[in-house]
Amino acid sequence: MATIDEELAQLERDIRQLKIEYDMYFGGGRKRPPSEIEWRIETIVKRYSERGGELKYTQRFRFTNLTQTYAKYKEVFRKRLAQREEGKIERHFGAAAKAIEAERAKAQMAAGGGASARETPKTFRVTCVAPEKEGEKVQQLYEAFASAKKEAGEEMGKMTRSAFNEFVRKKTKDLQSQKNCREVEYVVETVGGQVKLKALVKS
Repeated sequence: MATIDEELAQLERDIRQLKIEYDMYFGGGRKRPPSEIEWRIETIVKRYSERGGELKYTQRFRFTNLTQTYAKYKEVFRKRLAQREEGKIERHFGAAAKAIEAERAKAQMAAGGGASARETPKTFRVTCVAPEKEGEKVQQLYEAFASAKKEAGEEMGKMTRSAFNEFVRKKTKDLQSQKNCREVEYVVETVGGQVKLKALVKS
C-alpha cells in the first residue's frame, strides 16, 4: 500500500500529465479527453480532503498547493471544452497551454509574485515576535522549509532543528534591534526550483 508521501508525489505527476494530455486533446493530437487521469486525480483529492486530519503539516501544505493548481487547470479546461462544444475553439496545438499560463500569470500578479509566468511560487508565511516562546510557529516554519527543500531536491546541510531555532531567534532579535520593529515575518518560497527563506520587517 502506498504511503501518503508516495500518493502525493503521484498526484503531482498526474496533474502535470493531465495538462500535457489536455494540450494534445485541444490541439487535435488525441481523440478523447484524458478522463482516466482526471478520475485518478479526483479520487486522491477526495480521499485526502475527507481524511485531512491524517496529514502532517508539511503534507497538508503540499496537498493544498497541488489541489489549488489542479483547480486552476480544471477551470481552464472547462472553459476550453465549452468553447469546443460551441465550435469556437481554435484547433492548434498549445492553445490550452497558453490559456493556462495566462491564468497563472494573472494569479501571480494578483498575489504580487515576482516569478515568471511559467511557475507559481509556493509560499509559506509566519510572523514571530518572540520565537523562544513561539515553539509551534517555529516548528511550522522549519517543517515548511524542510518540505520545500526536499521537494526541490536540496539538502538541509548543517541546518538541524536546533540550529534553525537559534537562527530564527537571533535573526528576529537582530532585526527588532536594528529596525526598531516588533514583528518579523518569515517567508518560505520556492521560485525557479530554488528555496528561499526571507525575514521581513513588520510594524
